[in-house]
Amino acid sequence: METDPVQQVPETRPPRTAADGWTTRGWLGAGSGAVLVLLLVLTGSGAWVLGHATDVNKRLTDRWSPALIASVRMESALINQETGIRGYGMTGKREFLEPYRNGVAQERAAVRELARLVEGDERATSDLARVRQDSERWQTATARPVSEAAEPTGSARQRTETGKAAFDTLRASLTEQQNHIEAERDRARGDLQAARTLRNTVFTAIACVVLALIALAFAGLRRGVQVPLDRLRTDVREIADGHFEHTIASSGPADLQALARDVEGMRRRLAGELEFSDRARAQLDEQATELRRSNEELEQFAYVASHDLQEPLRKVASFCQLLERRYADQLDDRAKQYISFAVDGANRMQTLIGDLLAFSRVGRLHAEDADVSLEAVLRRTTSSLGMVIEESGAVITHDPLPAVHGDPTQLGVLLQNLISNAIKFRTPGEVPRIHLGAHEPADLADGAEGAGPRQEFSVSDNGIGIGPEYAERIFVIFQRLHTRDTYPGNGIGLALCKKIVEYHGGTISLDTSHTPGTRFVFSLPLARPDVPTAGPGN
Repeated sequence: METDPVQQVPETRPPRTAADGWTTRGWLGAGSGAVLVLLLVLTGSGAWVLGHATDVNKRLTDRWSPALIASVRMESALINQETGIRGYGMTGKREFLEPYRNGVAQERAAVRELARLVEGDERATSDLARVRQDSERWQTATARPVSEAAEPTGSARQRTETGKAAFDTLRASLTEQQNHIEAERDRARGDLQAARTLRNTVFTAIACVVLALIALAFAGLRRGVQVPLDRLRTDVREIADGHFEHTIASSGPADLQALARDVEGMRRRLAGELEFSDRARAQLDEQATELRRSNEELEQFAYVASHDLQEPLRKVASFCQLLERRYADQLDDRAKQYISFAVDGANRMQTLIGDLLAFSRVGRLHAEDADVSLEAVLRRTTSSLGMVIEESGAVITHDPLPAVHGDPTQLGVLLQNLISNAIKFRTPGEVPRIHLGAHEPADLADGAEGAGPRQEFSVSDNGIGIGPEYAERIFVIFQRLHTRDTYPGNGIGLALCKKIVEYHGGTISLDTSHTPGTRFVFSLPLARPDVPTAGPGN
């Protein structure tokens, strides 16, 4: 009968004698026991420190910070109420009551939230009660009488002084409340910092003990398992180099033999997984090719669909106009108005289809991806807007503009939309003044890895401006802040600008601090210094 060589390994070792002293297991057991006691002490301390830090953190993040936010929301709601009442009292138009009603609902929600957060704190509860009392006094003395009056302007004039005094008192109460909440939040921050310092000290000690334990374990295991582990490591490296057919032989103690068998099983599974992965990659390549083909077909379909949709719309508009000219003497004013509505609707639908097609093509068509002179793009844009600029008398200035890396056609669309918006939403009676600025802040000096440096640009004007509350909404497709009768358009221009900028790896936002007028800030990748710069038409 053949003898298993693995079973013969223990027989080749010399017998142990009493002179050998403690075994590695004994030294490791004694050392681990001592370290374990110390770890238990440190773990208990760490658990207490973590609990304390968690309590302080909850006091900061779950109570005082949300309480300050709720107080600011309540103040904003009260200001909205006062603005609505004042506007209603000055004009008598009931649409001014909408901010007041919304403010009342927001105030109630903020009061409920604040009452929940400051429950148990005597001073914060007292501050909230005083704010509510002052708010009710102002509501009783001014807001409700004016909002319910048959002649609001007269009622508002009678209560101007008393209402102002009551609201000033209310604001003072709100300020005092927010100061107290901020003081509590700062105190919680100090406590949290102290808890973090203690936590870092305790966990540093735990880390030192763990490192000592690792060193002892390494010293104890070095003699007993170094040779089998070296052999196993050599086999694993052979497999890691790509020789997946190499078999791992088990040797050494039983636990290392089991480990070797497990690694061998893992090798076999990995070999099977790699074979499966190769097949899957081939399938993915086929699917990617099919997806590209499908995208091209979808793009062609979008073009054909837009053309087929525009043709009947043009026919509707043409025949309606022909009907109006041929039977003008038989149509009354209302019939002519209906025809005008139909023609206008058909024209708007054509424009909308064109805008949607342009929006969907960003990043898929005209993607030349070259270094472009932005000044040349600006000259081409102002030339195409020449009639609009001349009619409005707009004055367009710009800083020295660097060359950027991107698609010249899309960059032209970006500047054209921003400049035409600045002209469209100009202040009545004033000459539009539009400036394209270029500056390079520290946070955009280096782009993402492999993307190169970026430049920040801005387009500012002296127009009617945009409220900060609409800073995100204006970039959503079809979102409009004005009626179509006031300002024409489909609400797609800024959404198209956002998509173009993001396609170039940048961001665009509304600068809410710019007044008067509007200022958009966006970033674009700079041109590569070793590549010739192309013109906008290339």
